[in-house]
Amino acid sequence: MSVKRLLIARHGETDYNLNGLLQGRSIDAPLNETGWTQAEKLSGYLTNYSADKLFCSSLQRTWQTAKPFSEKHQLETVREKGLDEMDFGKYEGIPYMEASDDLKELKLIWQSGNLNTPIPGGESPVEVFERANDVIQRDIENRKSDTLVYVLHGRLIRILLSKWLGYGLENMHKVEHQNGAVNHLVYDDGFKAVYLNKTDHLK
Repeated sequence: MSVKRLLIARHGETDYNLNGLLQGRSIDAPLNETGWTQAEKLSGYLTNYSADKLFCSSLQRTWQTAKPFSEKHQLETVREKGLDEMDFGKYEGIPYMEASDDLKELKLIWQSGNLNTPIPGGESPVEVFERANDVIQRDIENRKSDTLVYVLHGRLIRILLSKWLGYGLENMHKVEHQNGAVNHLVYDDGFKAVYLNKTDHLK
């Protein structure tokens, strides 16, 4: 199998992002005006790379972000439920600050290595990694193209990169992500980072 390039972008801004509300798998919010601008700028940046298909989650904030690039180059966008954001359970849609004490407690639990512990009513980091990693590993094995482009979610990106790059899931909080940012990885019997959380194209 040839070396694969993976470009993993985070979706553009939604009003949930703007207003500091938790937005997981059960909230299907559209991009706001800023988010659409970020999507256009992301499209301009991705034009530097050749791809024959785009991959995103089933949630509209990812496929809307992919839309300018897919339309410009007439690329199919494949929507995968396995690439949806983490399910934040009881905290979906509430202000982050309201849930911050509970989330800090969960973070400590995960940092201690208890990564099968789910968010109440939601998912655990291990569950999220396994469902999304299965999808992407299948894509890597099946795609003949050397470049795979994904538009994904912030927490999901943290989970995938922390595991793939050897940080450990317990250190996923160290992976930075911003709306419209790009992570460039190469896969050759394992993942290596070329750059992470690149945002120059958004300026």
